[in-house]
Amino acid sequence: MLNRVVLVGRLTRDPDLRYTPTGVAVANFNIAVNRPFSNQEGNREADFINCVVWRRPAENLANYMKKGNLIGVDGRVQTRSYEGQDGKTVYVTEIVAESVQFLESKGSASSGDRGQNTSGNGQNQNQYQNQNQYQNQNQYQQNQNQNNNFEDPFKNNGAPIDISDDDLPF
Repeated sequence: MLNRVVLVGRLTRDPDLRYTPTGVAVANFNIAVNRPFSNQEGNREADFINCVVWRRPAENLANYMKKGNLIGVDGRVQTRSYEGQDGKTVYVTEIVAESVQFLESKGSASSGDRGQNTSGNGQNQNQYQNQNQYQNQNQYQQNQNQNNNFEDPFKNNGAPIDISDDDLPF
């Protein structure tokens, strides 16, 4: 059986950090995950997914992330039920996060100025990618130049190579 979920989305509210009676940290949070297609009106829709994370990752999430931050969640789907105040059974489906990745630095996106900061992060990321691409091209060209400096010793000689079995390392 396989039960694995990987999500990337934005926190819809600040994580709610609580502690069990035995002192174990637990954080409940919701993330908005964009759907990969548009609806009939041409608008992109999102799914709002309930998640829970335990122990140290819960404390880290609550201390460093807030509403609007982009995070990655790796975990599993879990369904549980409890009896509500009215006596009816309430079913809850949520993602139990085994790890949460912070995809933005602390304070880089807030609900008021998220668009401005996000574009800045994108520019920095593009600049970083362009620098890496430029460095990789330079390394490739240097390697090509070094390879051209070495002459192939077998280039103009079509004669077979005489090697005895004693010369082979295996």
